[in-house]
Amino acid sequence: MCAVPANQTFKMKVLRIIARLNVGGPARHVVWLTAGLKPDYETLLVAGVVPPGEEDMSYVAQDAGVTPLIVTEMSREISLKDALTVWKLYRLMAREQPDIVHTHTAKAGTVGRVAGLAYRWLTPATLIGRPRRCRFVHTYHGHVFHSYYGRNKTRLFLGVERLLARVATDRIVVISPQQREEIHRRFRAGRSDQFIVVPLGIELGVFDNPEGRRDAFRRQIGARADEVLIGMVGRLTEVKNHQLFLRAAARLKEITKTRIRFLVIGDGGLRQQLETLAKELALKDDVLFLGTRRDPENFYAGLDIVALTSLNEGTPLSLIEAMASGRPAIATAVGGVVDLLGPALHEAKGYQVCERGVLVEGTGVESFAQGLARLVDDDSMRRELSARGRVYVTENYSKSRLLRDVSELYKQLLQSD
Repeated sequence: MCAVPANQTFKMKVLRIIARLNVGGPARHVVWLTAGLKPDYETLLVAGVVPPGEEDMSYVAQDAGVTPLIVTEMSREISLKDALTVWKLYRLMAREQPDIVHTHTAKAGTVGRVAGLAYRWLTPATLIGRPRRCRFVHTYHGHVFHSYYGRNKTRLFLGVERLLARVATDRIVVISPQQREEIHRRFRAGRSDQFIVVPLGIELGVFDNPEGRRDAFRRQIGARADEVLIGMVGRLTEVKNHQLFLRAAARLKEITKTRIRFLVIGDGGLRQQLETLAKELALKDDVLFLGTRRDPENFYAGLDIVALTSLNEGTPLSLIEAMASGRPAIATAVGGVVDLLGPALHEAKGYQVCERGVLVEGTGVESFAQGLARLVDDDSMRRELSARGRVYVTENYSKSRLLRDVSELYKQLLQSD
């Protein structure tokens, strides 16, 4: 289907593709867009299979009334099945004739845009210079250009991304200015005029009035009233670097007298390894592994500090939800975290107190522990950071704003012919 005039009354069709609906922000993001844009767009969500060892988040789609089309050959890892995935996506595009194909995450971005190249050009009209005029959008929720794979594999992925940006992408969506600088300036993927920043958006209302849920959560896990609860939320995978969180926790016990409990919320293939590390660090009685929970409005309310130790991030949903709940954050300076926590107000050895949280340079245990100690021992600073973070997220990360931004992007693309 070709692009339509601005005054056309029927719904424009969007094919939205993600590699898998595993636990994390991207899965929520594509579901929110698919459900939220229904009044103006007919959207088909396409997803691959969540592999063994990862938790499935399909329940988010079910709760939103979204039924994804599952391509069983599509998943995270490279395999010979990718060729069949490309073929199936091409056939799907030929059948559905979308106005826009919007891919999310690296794997879906690759197979989806390769299929899109075939869909755009494999038509008899190409012989007279009129290929199909479907528009292609790719969103980087994060990227795989460092901290995921070895050097050779990373160079291959980067080369593919540069090529696809040049020949099969009309717009590149990033979720923070810092991410745009990293992908475009540092890794030289895409042209500057292709990029648009569209921050994440969440349903903020569920995080209102956290104090009303705080005591209930703390009673549930057996936390004392005088304990400071520090939590890390996310999949238990290498890139999240939970080892740093646990080692900093052990160091923090040595430099503060405050009673502290550490919570690991999430699950994954590293759980047994991390539980073993906690025992080796003499943290067995100080760390609770709570697994995956579906009640972020409750567990954020019960925490006093939210930590993030990632090696690579886009804009982490866990920090946005923490700030929406009025909880201060400490995080490594990766990706969109820098934009999220804001400009530095005070410099210290190894970390910065920023406008909306504490930012730690690098992955040093001592620096992260000292930043945590600063937050633990300064209740007044925690309250100030929490208040500023709550205001910032409310003004910039609502789901309604996300839907407006993406809808406007689609309209601009379809009117540009």
